Amino acid sequence: MRVIAGELKGQRLVAPRGWKVRPTSERVREAVFSTLGARVEGAVVLDLYCGTGALAIEALSRGAARATLVDRDTRPALGNVERLGLADRAELVRAEAGAWLAGQAGRPASAGASPGEDDRAGGGRYDLVFVDAPYRLADLVARQLDTHLPGVLAPGGRAVVESGARRPLAIGSLERLRQRRYGAADVSIYAREES
Repeated sequence: MRVIAGELKGQRLVAPRGWKVRPTSERVREAVFSTLGARVEGAVVLDLYCGTGALAIEALSRGAARATLVDRDTRPALGNVERLGLADRAELVRAEAGAWLAGQAGRPASAGASPGEDDRAGGGRYDLVFVDAPYRLADLVARQLDTHLPGVLAPGGRAVVESGARRPLAIGSLERLRQRRYGAADVSIYAREES
């Protein structure tokens, strides 16, 4: 598994053996980032259920400003972030992603802002949110995302949600712009309307 494009193109991403991670395939990442296009440049990214960090790292390689990676076990992502020299642009949060998201959704934008960072209109702090939860948690994750994702997504932002093709997630609180199937994976891109 490698970074597909940008400043880190061709760099290897490591998924430690025996760890319960299912990295997003290169084919799916290529399709997602082709669809997102110029939205990635300068974006503030959130990667929920980050696993190896492949999605956030791909975004950083393509010019995203910074990324927050959240998972119960951040060690696979930490190894990749440190090895690729991204520690100054990536924050790793060791937490259950749904609970962390719920805690963030009610906070004002300035509460999560770095020193000197502009507040975002409408409370959202992330331009791009990637969600690649374990497929078996589909129902629980769908409820959490439906309730809390609009509170962290910036106006005009995009959420990319990968789920199992047999039981795809649906987020009724956001507008679905695109839905595609890639083998066993369903990938939907959602938008929060501009304020």
